Amino acid sequence: MSLDWTTLPAVAAAHFARRLAVETDVSDVSAALESGAPGFVLLDSRSAESWAQGYVPGAVHLPGREIGARAAAELDPAVPVVTYCWGPGCNGATRAALALAHLGYRVREMIGGFEYWAREGLAVETADGVEHSPVDPLTAPAAVSCGC
Repeated sequence: MSLDWTTLPAVAAAHFARRLAVETDVSDVSAALESGAPGFVLLDSRSAESWAQGYVPGAVHLPGREIGARAAAELDPAVPVVTYCWGPGCNGATRAALALAHLGYRVREMIGGFEYWAREGLAVETADGVEHSPVDPLTAPAAVSCGC
C-alpha cells in the first residue's frame, strides 16, 4: 500500500479530531468527577454480575443490552453520557455509545474502561464500600500526571 504523504497530515488531523470528539480517557473522567460538576453522567454498560464486582462511584448502571428499553426512563437527554465497559479488549462501551447516539444522546466513550480505572488506582465501589487498588506502573504514571 502506498501512502500519499502530501495529504497525510490533513487526513490524520481529521481522523484524530473525530476520535477526540467521541472519546475521553480515565484521567479526564476522574478529574471531571472530582470537580463536582462533571457535565455528564457516567454509564457502566456491563452486566449485573460485572457491576457487582465493582464500579466507578457515581456511575449509573445500564447494561448495554437494556439501553433501548430503559434509556428514556433513566437518562436525561439534555445531559451528555460517557460510557464504559470492561476495558480495551471489550467493545461493550462502543456498542452502548452507538445505541445511545442512535437514540439522540450526546455521548462519548471512556477508553480504557473499568480495567484502566482500577489499574490506575482510582476509587472502585463494591457492596463492601469504596477501595483503591495499587497503581499499576504500566498503566499510570509515577507522577501525578503523564503530562499529556
